[in-house]
Amino acid sequence: MRISQRAQSVAPFYAMEFGKHAAALEAEGQHVVKLSLGEPDFGAPPAVLDALRGVVGSRPLSYTGALGLPELRLAVARFYGERHGVDVDPGRVVVTAGASAALVLGAAALVDPGDEVLIADPSYPCNRQIAESFGARVTLVPTSAGSRYQLDAASVRSYWTDRTRGIMIASPSNPTGTSVPADELAAICELARERDAWRIVDEIYLDLGDHDEHGRPPRSVLSYDEDAVVINSFSKYFGMTGWRLGWCVVPEALVPALERLAQNYMICASTPAQYAALACFTPESLAVCEDRRAEFGRRRALVLDGLAQIGLPVPVPPDGAFYIYFDVSGTGLTSVGVLRDGRCVRRGSRSLPGRDFGVGTADTHVRLSYAASADELREGIARLGKFLGTL
Repeated sequence: MRISQRAQSVAPFYAMEFGKHAAALEAEGQHVVKLSLGEPDFGAPPAVLDALRGVVGSRPLSYTGALGLPELRLAVARFYGERHGVDVDPGRVVVTAGASAALVLGAAALVDPGDEVLIADPSYPCNRQIAESFGARVTLVPTSAGSRYQLDAASVRSYWTDRTRGIMIASPSNPTGTSVPADELAAICELARERDAWRIVDEIYLDLGDHDEHGRPPRSVLSYDEDAVVINSFSKYFGMTGWRLGWCVVPEALVPALERLAQNYMICASTPAQYAALACFTPESLAVCEDRRAEFGRRRALVLDGLAQIGLPVPVPPDGAFYIYFDVSGTGLTSVGVLRDGRCVRRGSRSLPGRDFGVGTADTHVRLSYAASADELREGIARLGKFLGTL
């Protein structure tokens, strides 16, 4: 059988590969502390689970329209208004089978073969894999602790060429947990807009971000760039990873193209998940999610303190996504070496190497997810500390 060059060129998503390895260790009877996957341990809010039970058996659960359930599109639009002060037309909301599907639809609608796309190094690896699948020439723009491991206007301007057609940004970011300052993100978007380039901005961790001194949540990019393609998901803030439900907000002119693509690629997102997700936007569920956001803040402090005690520096503390990107160069091992060392494997604590996320910090940094419980985080750091003591 002849396998396409596209399929052969796609690199593994190491987060899933490490998860598979952890599952194999568990099957052997080992207790593995999973600090690799960005999967909140809370699950969906109780009201959402109740809503799903009510949906099952109460209706035929036929296809929805390719753009999503109208009631859910309206609920998402209202959420932007009430939480972020942004007026979003429900007609611009496209409900998708997870944020990944939204990224696929966005890339399919915007990328032509040979187009150059700028992405930060490090960044979420699937972004570049998806863009390259549609023929993009991805340029990884180096970042540093000084730029919070994020793109800034200066670096974008420096790497811009005549072939550049778009930018993919995640704020807050996976793997670093850091966000782009609002004024810097606005400047990047303005630079791209002036050059007639599209902007895909991944905001799936936005509502987990730190509030300011006045208690206000982080601003959506839509507050200053209404033509950006914004990706979001029910997976992180609402804790619904396995439900595979997300959305994007797109310019009005792009809606018909995304509708045609969605009709052909996936027909529609899961019907029961869409109906149940309506319960995400009740005051009860939002209060639950805010309590959980505060708990993530406590877990972050726990992990930062624990890493400091075992001598693993964190160049830039996170302010949004539940990840910490720490430096292992002082151990004498590479990031992959740390995680594959037999002594570390036997300790049973799993994180992810920087190689999954880019080039510049591939060998020196490791991503830790603090989406696990506080007890698991303490145990994981203790095991990592014991391993470091054997070097």
